[in-house]
Amino acid sequence: MDPLSTLWETFFDADSMREALPEMLTVGLPNTLILAISAALLGSVLGMALAVAGISRTRWLRWPARVYTDVFRGLPAAATILLIGVGLAPLGMQVWGPNPYPLGILALSLIAAAYIGEIFRSGIQSVEAAQLEGARALGLSWGEAMRLVIVPQGIRRVLPAWVNQLIALIKDSSLVYFLGLLASQRELFRIGQDYAANTGNQSALLLAGLFYLTLTVPLTHAVNWIDRRLRHGRQATAPGDADDDLDLALPGAAGGNQR
Repeated sequence: MDPLSTLWETFFDADSMREALPEMLTVGLPNTLILAISAALLGSVLGMALAVAGISRTRWLRWPARVYTDVFRGLPAAATILLIGVGLAPLGMQVWGPNPYPLGILALSLIAAAYIGEIFRSGIQSVEAAQLEGARALGLSWGEAMRLVIVPQGIRRVLPAWVNQLIALIKDSSLVYFLGLLASQRELFRIGQDYAANTGNQSALLLAGLFYLTLTVPLTHAVNWIDRRLRHGRQATAPGDADDDLDLALPGAAGGNQR
């Protein structure tokens, strides 16, 4: 058989895609979004706590935050999800029963917190020291100055990197299938994988990949748009913005995702 024909039938079979499409729309897509958005929100809360602890003058807060960040950024995401999913399964069994879904969200959140914490920390530390001194001169305490002046400015500066992390979470949600989700809890990748295994045709996996691109490509452009708006708000002219935008689509923008 012609290799091109074999390749086309293996990855671009319309009937296989049409068969998997309804389940991806009704089950896979909602679960992927729930996993990613829930992990982003919980990870942001934990990440902010890590950022504040990381810049604390107290070493008993600064050192644990540093160790946490190093460990969770250093481990592969798949290994972390398995360790949390298996290690905390007995505790999860007592709290919410034999449902691995919350453990998947927790694992993704703990991973995201390590990256988002670094994003927030870099944003907070990028705010000029004069801002803090000015707030203190107006009578604000250190905590009030951080909460009302420094932290809001720092978050605004790293918003593109935060959206970049959401993109990474959408892709990492495909790893939660290691925990053995129920049929109604499967995300896009697991549904594509199941159809590919049952039919021997990889078209459903390609369809899952197209769903991921549909989610991540607009977010990538949103990152560039947000960054362009923020930079134009800070300076009158910004030559070379188009070139710099490419950098933000890459991991590591503003000290963020380094995977």
